[in-house]
Amino acid sequence: MAQPLGTIETATASKSPLLGSLVEQLRLRHYSPRTIQTYVSWVLRYIRFHGRRHPRELGREHVEEFLSSLAIQSNVSASTQNQALAAIGFLYRDVLNLPLEDTEALARAKRPVRLPVVLTRIEVKRLIGEMDGTPQLVAMLLYGAGMRVLECLQLRVKDIDFGQHQILIRGGKGNKDRITMLPTVAESILRKHLDEVRLTHARDLRRGGGRVDVPGALGRKYPKASTEFRWQWVFPPARTHIDLETRELRRHHTHATVIQRAVAEAVRCAGLLKRATCHTFRHSFATHLIEDGYDIRTVQELLGHTDVRTTMIYTHVLNRGGRGVRSPIDAL
Repeated sequence: MAQPLGTIETATASKSPLLGSLVEQLRLRHYSPRTIQTYVSWVLRYIRFHGRRHPRELGREHVEEFLSSLAIQSNVSASTQNQALAAIGFLYRDVLNLPLEDTEALARAKRPVRLPVVLTRIEVKRLIGEMDGTPQLVAMLLYGAGMRVLECLQLRVKDIDFGQHQILIRGGKGNKDRITMLPTVAESILRKHLDEVRLTHARDLRRGGGRVDVPGALGRKYPKASTEFRWQWVFPPARTHIDLETRELRRHHTHATVIQRAVAEAVRCAGLLKRATCHTFRHSFATHLIEDGYDIRTVQELLGHTDVRTTMIYTHVLNRGGRGVRSPIDAL
């Protein structure tokens, strides 16, 4: 969904033909707003690293120098270095029409294999119990449906299917749609929450607002869609904002940092020693399903993983079946 990014990088892009072309090509290929912001940021950093020289004046050796600096001087992680290479590679290939030769031979860092942090069921219960309101409901869905935090916050009212007890996740990672379950324990709480959202939406309409961003060209094709309740965010924020382009009174969805701060505070109050974040609920969801004997392919589908090998990492905590190994000291 093309949205104003509202960042310093975007403001800079509007003044630079090169960065403006970069944003245009990214949007043309339906990259997410967050990815666009990240790519613009990396290209800016690359240009500044080489004394603000135009990338046409730079070549493969300059890219290698920049990537090496990230790894040695900045000590960034492998995934961060690869992200920078992806952004710069896109600039040369799709904007400047000067594809870098043999990009696989560039200083592409190898990502280490890390085991995810997983909470026990008791720890999940304690953590969710330390929360309330919208953050608690979001946490229930993160753990109960295996969603990423932005997937949850970007839910529309129409994506919740109480009749089928399922949630439709649109435009997830990799711009893929998928269906996951609607936890029974969260249904009544979610219904009550949506009743409050409906009242807020009605008040906004009376004030001349009640609009939200709608995907792609639907706003032009269906002008009234942005004010329909079914298109409203499931988790709207308390504040409204004035859209810079249309000058309309709108609501965006709750920002991810609101939930992230609430989870961090809950971890502190619960006294957990594990480094738990919003994504830890998703890890715990997958691990507990596998512990309960659900097929790995089913878990893969619920998580939206393209490759089952990504899902296989959650089998590291299995304590049953052929993978269950008992320590010899326990037999003494």
